[in-house]
Amino acid sequence: MFAKIIVPLDGSSLAECVFPHLETVIKGYNSVEVTFVRVVEPITIPYGREAAAVTSIGELKALETHNRTDAEKYLKGIVARFRKAGVNARMEVIYGKAADALADFVTKSDAGLVIIATHGRSGISRYVWGSTADRLLRTVCVPILMVRAPGCGLGISAEAANNA
Repeated sequence: MFAKIIVPLDGSSLAECVFPHLETVIKGYNSVEVTFVRVVEPITIPYGREAAAVTSIGELKALETHNRTDAEKYLKGIVARFRKAGVNARMEVIYGKAADALADFVTKSDAGLVIIATHGRSGISRYVWGSTADRLLRTVCVPILMVRAPGCGLGISAEAANNA
């Protein structure tokens, strides 16, 4: 059995908490291709007093190039680690707003599974910061394994869950 798996990463150790789960899933297949994806978000020009910190469009372009280079370097290390373990791994650096760019990438791929970490935010922080994993879950038609990061807070209290 062959599978294509997409693993979105943001460069954090939180996002990498999916690796043990990925390794377990891989064991269930004869052949698997894993694509590690990192999104480089566009840099927005600040308004007001913060705008003085940006001196030119060239500076913004240089920062975007730096971010793309960092993303590539990060993913190369991850891919090398998994290839060393015998996994057919590749990388993709994509550009755009994280949730939208990932949804578009996954939709255009022929992946059979996405494995992504979730911060486990709830309430107002989820509303303010949003959830890339949640948006991806609601946008694509590919199965998604969402891994809650170690140490994250529960969305509801254990007492409330027991009373439901």
